[in-house]
Amino acid sequence: MNVKVVATNRKASHEYFLMDRFEAGMVLQGSEIKSIRAGQISLAEAYVEIDGREAWLVEAHIAPYEQASIFNHEPRRRRKLLLHRKEIIRLWDQVRQKGVTIVPLRVYLKQGRAKIEIAIAKGKKLYDKRDAIARRDMQREIEREFGRHDR
Repeated sequence: MNVKVVATNRKASHEYFLMDRFEAGMVLQGSEIKSIRAGQISLAEAYVEIDGREAWLVEAHIAPYEQASIFNHEPRRRRKLLLHRKEIIRLWDQVRQKGVTIVPLRVYLKQGRAKIEIAIAKGKKLYDKRDAIARRDMQREIEREFGRHDR
């Protein structure tokens, strides 16, 4: 399938335990899709809100499109996410639990349409983050050792 990743939220897997993942469409204006195709999107502070019936992408920054002049968009406006009703209900049930949120993971173009991958996430504690870093460093050391013995 023809998928081009435009933006990723690299901090998400460091800050959260990622559980279920969903693919959602986005309701965009013309100048927004042009900026996304140019790679002018940031998910750094973005999160997803659910009000029971609809899902919204909040605080995602899509840079203004230079050629749009007066027909440009607001860079940090709320954008509606397109999900099936069952998916929205499932997300709503999960978010009502303490410490659970929904974070955007990546934005990509699939068959010419902008899609966003979101995940149900539970926040990591500081010791969880340290443990993950220690495991990653040990794995890197092991790979280095095996790399030396192969020569």
